[in-house]
Amino acid sequence: MIELPELVAGGLAAGTLSALALGGSLLRSRRQKAVLRAEVAELRARLEGTEGAFIAEVEHLAARRMPAAAAQLAHPHLKVPGPAGQHIPGTPTGIALEYVLTALREELTAQRTRIDAAAQAGLRGATREIQAALYRLQDALRGLQQRYDDPELAQTLFALDHENEQSLRRAQVAAVVCGAWVGLAREESHVVDAVTGGQARLSGYHRVRVNNHLEPGTALVSHAVEPVAIIVAELLDNALRHSAPDTDVVVDLEHVHHGVCVTVDDAGLGMTQDERARAQRLVAGSDPILLTDLGDPPRMGLAAIGQLTRQFDLNVDVSSPSPYGGVRAVLRVDTHLLGRIDPDERPPSASAPRSTRERSVRREPVREAAAHAAPVAEGAVREAPETPVPGTGPAGSPAAAGPAPRSGPAAEHERTPAPGPEDPGDLGGLPQRRRRAPAADPGVPQPQPAARRPEEAAAALAALQYGTAAARAPRRASAPGPQRTDDEGGAAG
Repeated sequence: MIELPELVAGGLAAGTLSALALGGSLLRSRRQKAVLRAEVAELRARLEGTEGAFIAEVEHLAARRMPAAAAQLAHPHLKVPGPAGQHIPGTPTGIALEYVLTALREELTAQRTRIDAAAQAGLRGATREIQAALYRLQDALRGLQQRYDDPELAQTLFALDHENEQSLRRAQVAAVVCGAWVGLAREESHVVDAVTGGQARLSGYHRVRVNNHLEPGTALVSHAVEPVAIIVAELLDNALRHSAPDTDVVVDLEHVHHGVCVTVDDAGLGMTQDERARAQRLVAGSDPILLTDLGDPPRMGLAAIGQLTRQFDLNVDVSSPSPYGGVRAVLRVDTHLLGRIDPDERPPSASAPRSTRERSVRREPVREAAAHAAPVAEGAVREAPETPVPGTGPAGSPAAAGPAPRSGPAAEHERTPAPGPEDPGDLGGLPQRRRRAPAADPGVPQPQPAARRPEEAAAALAALQYGTAAARAPRRASAPGPQRTDDEGGAAG
């Protein structure tokens, strides 16, 4: 039988052991809690740091990256800054932020396109009304030019017509940039007439010197005449604006393997490589044109050229400098846009520069006729050769409306009439008999001279206006190019 003291001692021992075990458990639990508290504090600190970095990254996105991405749409050379944190690229946060930028670019591009289309539609409608009014004014001025012969009034009317032509060109260029049609349908015309028609639309047309090396009769098909005239006018306007007023702009018309090239060279400041690259992109017409990309105020000349080159399958290159230090612009018209006009039936306008090939072809028959002229027997009946009236060109058109007088052997050859079968020649002083004109029969009505046509009246007024302007204008030190009247753009411009 167990005694009571032993039981008490055993109970005390068991309680002691239980207390010790419980105390150990409490100590371990406290240590685990301390570790957990430390981990929670560390995670909380890390979360706060990540949240702060994310907030800073979003602020950097809104303040720096998104405005730069929006500006890059209008100025592609600008660079968009990267993320603020170096560890962001490639992470889910970095990928999400790049997606935000991509969505922003797409939406801004769509909005710019819609807004620009609305602006172009409004400008296109306004320019259509302006063009119609300017065409009506042009018709009224041409009617007044043909009606009145007063020199002072004619000069004023020609000046007004030229100012109206320049306003019409600006409205036409704005309409073309906005996607409108060129506004005019021309008949098939000589290439040189289209070039001089574009030249006549400019205020500084007297500084343009055109060298025509094309075969006589080289022409443009009807739907290419007005686009070529517009492109030439804009290239010449760019050359005249960016070159000194005492320098000439040289235009060469030449045949090439694929068609005809119109080369415009100026002696201006030229362009930097970036400017030349941008100009080449505009005239190529490969990229869509937005009004917001043309500056303030918008410069529409090159943009209009780009629209026309794309619509009418023309080619313009401005990527090379001019040998005179400025810019060289080359317009190439391919063979499928070219035709031929008989220069005898429909000669170019009197103001158009003569072809150098035409002169070379004419010299040989003249020399052969002079060398092989047969002697005329004494007593042969002759008629006096018709002496051309000074200052008149072919078919009675005033030569004053054409190029400036030339000098040198070529000019002397052109002024000398070629000897022909009716030329008296040199017969050693032998007497010559002349055919007498038959006496007029008073009973027979004599034919009356034909009334002057409106075209002849306009040509006479053009000659008068040119002579007045040439007498008043000071003579330039450099050799002037072909002088033309302000009404010259009537055929092709």
